[in-house]
Amino acid sequence: QVQLVESGGGVVQAGGSLRLSCAASGRTFSSYNMGWFRQGPGKEREIVAAVSRTGRSTYYADAVKGRFTISRDNAKNTVDLQINSLKPEDTAIYYCAADYTPPGLIGLRVGTSNYEYWGQGTQVTVSS
Repeated sequence: QVQLVESGGGVVQAGGSLRLSCAASGRTFSSYNMGWFRQGPGKEREIVAAVSRTGRSTYYADAVKGRFTISRDNAKNTVDLQINSLKPEDTAIYYCAADYTPPGLIGLRVGTSNYEYWGQGTQVTVSS
């Protein structure tokens, strides 16, 4: 079992930056690939970034490449999302999620159904 708690959301002007953080409980954090998802008003939940168990592999959605950076610290059980050059269309609730990854499984999964554990979300609002 993994419990996830996000923090760091807020209201920011377009062009600004935020750093979202997700704290995980449990001793097996390093067994999980981790992802950040978002759900904007009237939209479906979508992945924005994912990071492998070791942190060596990452994935970014096309809409955020070059602006978002995902990182994790397995010693601290945290996964962060640095968001730069924010745009109004980035306004959404941002969720941290965990995907249990057996040792033999290679590659990052990006579907919401692959992630077993979710945080409660943190709101990011970008004003123009």
